[in-house]
Amino acid sequence: MRVQDIAELIHGTIEGDGTREITSAASLESAEAADIAFVAKGKNGSYSRAGCLIVNADHPGGRTLIRVGEPRTAFAQVVAKLYPPPPIQVGIHSSAVVAADAIVGANVSIAAHVSIGAGSKLGAGSRVGPGCAIGAGVSIGKGATLHPRVVIYDGVTIGDRVILHSGCVIGADGFGFVLSGDHYKKFPQIGRVVLGNDVEIGANACVDRAALGTTEIGDGTKLDNLVHIGHNCQIGRHVLIVAQTGLSGGVVVEDYAVIGGQVGIGDKARIESRAVIGSGAGILTSKIVRSGQVVWGTPARPLKEYLQQLAHLAQLPALKKRLIALEKKIEPNGE
Repeated sequence: MRVQDIAELIHGTIEGDGTREITSAASLESAEAADIAFVAKGKNGSYSRAGCLIVNADHPGGRTLIRVGEPRTAFAQVVAKLYPPPPIQVGIHSSAVVAADAIVGANVSIAAHVSIGAGSKLGAGSRVGPGCAIGAGVSIGKGATLHPRVVIYDGVTIGDRVILHSGCVIGADGFGFVLSGDHYKKFPQIGRVVLGNDVEIGANACVDRAALGTTEIGDGTKLDNLVHIGHNCQIGRHVLIVAQTGLSGGVVVEDYAVIGGQVGIGDKARIESRAVIGSGAGILTSKIVRSGQVVWGTPARPLKEYLQQLAHLAQLPALKKRLIALEKKIEPNGE
């Protein structure tokens, strides 16, 4: 792929040799003459041996470059072009078990040892990896990808182009129990899960069905590996939730919020649009994090306040020494 072809793809401006052939993508550190790399904002890529760099308007010239507004975003487009997914192997493997009344769309790939329950629908162009289990009454949209050993319980609805990575479980029972005398009884979990279009869910993540009603994840939202979404949660559009984060039941996360890794969110909390929750934070039950706010710590508080408290804590050892010295001065006869 020539540099000028890449520039057309990403709507960039070329400097240098537009006829140079690019065959692969790499990091700045490892790139060679046939590679393309990108330079993040504020970084200097002058040391890189890449044949072409994707840079912003401020980067110095003197070599083959493509200038764009957002180098990282443009680089992602180029990588997708250089490394297209393997062609779909259309057909149903002989070991797969597909219910007689299930509806399988055109150009679908169903791999070995897959099971698909009664009344389920699989949209055109979808891929189902080995060992996946799809329950009854499941609806999966067009172009979906289920990696090996995904489990989808009965009655789940999944939109178009959804990607589910290995081991994730969609629609398991929410954690609902009521104390009856001296023991717990299960509160029936009879709700559903609905995933919007272009949702991606990482390996071994779990999205629980609602006790009543719906657990819902909006269009374009991305969940990292080992994320747990509890029953009746409402996740908006284009939300990012990083690994090992857990949401209790009834949590609401509005559009474009970002939640860092290992965050714990209590039940019925609300994270408003474009809020940012720092890694390791704890959000108390029924807490509201306001739109655009950045919070950190446990319990979570505004970032500025959190940093001030950290600074004060760092001063405690010195304050302790001063206090001991003062006590010795004021004690009579040093006693």
